[in-house]
Amino acid sequence: MQLTLTRKWTCGPATIGDLAIDGVRACYTLEDRVRPAGLKVPGQTAIPAGVYQVVVTRSQRFGRDLPLLLDVPMFSGVRIHAGNTAADTEGCILVGRTIDLEGDRVGESRLALEALLPRIQAALAAGDQCSITIVNALNSPGPGSAP
Repeated sequence: MQLTLTRKWTCGPATIGDLAIDGVRACYTLEDRVRPAGLKVPGQTAIPAGVYQVVVTRSQRFGRDLPLLLDVPMFSGVRIHAGNTAADTEGCILVGRTIDLEGDRVGESRLALEALLPRIQAALAAGDQCSITIVNALNSPGPGSAP
């Protein structure tokens, strides 16, 4: 299974993008702000763009199984989970079904996670590897904009 996160919009302290599964758009994402390479403000910086293996493990913080990105430079414990704003992320990737670019938030996050998680778990259970490719394409035209 190949996940692709395309970072599109910088909104205040947040970076909003799209997540695709095997080339098909699945949901929106929200992360902390993307910063220049090598610069990390703890709890306020998105992970570096790149390709990371994804596994599902038990999260002590959330008390449930969640996707975990492995071997992220300068970061540990980076997960994909529910949340709405940059205050909820601390370097993790939040998923949502809706976005509010002016409010720097994603909505219907739990619903997006509950749609995504079983797909990742099923792929891993079938022996497939799961990875995520994160691409910076910042400040693309907003949703609904003319091409």
